[in-house]
Amino acid sequence: MSMTDILIVEDDSVIAQGLAYALEGEGWQTALAATGTVARQMISERIFDLILLDVTLPDDTGYELCKLIKSKSDTPIIFLTACDDEVNVVMGLDMGADDYVTKPFRIRELVSRIKTVLRRTSGHKYQDMMSIGDVTVNLAQAKVYKDQQEVLLTALEYRLLLTLILNRGQVMSRNQLLESIWDVSGDFVNDNTLTVYMKRLREKLEDVPASPKLIKTVRGIGYILQ
Repeated sequence: MSMTDILIVEDDSVIAQGLAYALEGEGWQTALAATGTVARQMISERIFDLILLDVTLPDDTGYELCKLIKSKSDTPIIFLTACDDEVNVVMGLDMGADDYVTKPFRIRELVSRIKTVLRRTSGHKYQDMMSIGDVTVNLAQAKVYKDQQEVLLTALEYRLLLTLILNRGQVMSRNQLLESIWDVSGDFVNDNTLTVYMKRLREKLEDVPASPKLIKTVRGIGYILQ
């Protein structure tokens, strides 16, 4: 079973480091983001099981980040807030947050809240949504979106993308990719066919297909999804 991966978005380094230490003591894996900019980048590159989100950040607001996250996935969010007035709490929950904890808080209380949210959202749809930059794949519906606009892919193109996204960060050889798309095509699939379909996939998903940033070529081996 893969380790639970939690993103801590908190600009106070003392609080962030303390949270990371405590949560890792529970057997969870953590990543830290001190600004909204860093958090946005990390969220676009990696799938998290839960996000602890400070409401106030130096360059962003937790509310804006929450809206962004929930527009792309159902990743559970717990707000960390120094303000417990009803308006702010309701605003956060209305935006899709799963819970909130008011500072200062006891670590045991936070851990308990995290466990409750993880239990409640286990197997939730957020596991069927994956994002790579401005591209989002809805695995449950087999649909792909770029900048929130649906991109129409053929069965072969989708299978190719699915293989890359499920092996994200790993170099996939051309043979591995050929094997993954073989059973969705009635036609003979060879190395040249793979090159053609990769080109079409990049034309649909990359901002500059000739200089791809999502699907990189590893010369002499195959491809990797960044």
